[in-house]
Amino acid sequence: MASQAAGSAAGLLDPAAREADTLLFQRCTWCGTSMYHRLLCPVCQGGDLRTERSEGTGTVRHATVVNRNTPAARNVSLVEMAEGFVVRGRVMGPLIGIHSGDRVRLSTAKDPVRGEPVFQLVDEPYRAWT
Repeated sequence: MASQAAGSAAGLLDPAAREADTLLFQRCTWCGTSMYHRLLCPVCQGGDLRTERSEGTGTVRHATVVNRNTPAARNVSLVEMAEGFVVRGRVMGPLIGIHSGDRVRLSTAKDPVRGEPVFQLVDEPYRAWT
């Protein structure tokens, strides 16, 4: 059985081509919408997707602390990447210091435990008293 490589017309991600520090996403060749791990474009429903590499910078859109099914509290965040797609991942740092609007950069594309991207804060995590 032949498999298609990353960047093919079908937009399938090749697991062998993935590196630990690279985040791959798809872009619709028809309307230009960027998305993370989709089979069809959410805007035009087109299936002609090409795989691209993200530059790895983004902004936290929503951050929450999860205490369920885990031995210790952990962060779960939605990060809007510079290319325009949103990805769920974990931001390293103090749980109380991660807020919406914080700038982050990719640390690793796949956490070995949860399999989701891990980010680190770009700016100083300390905020003035408000």
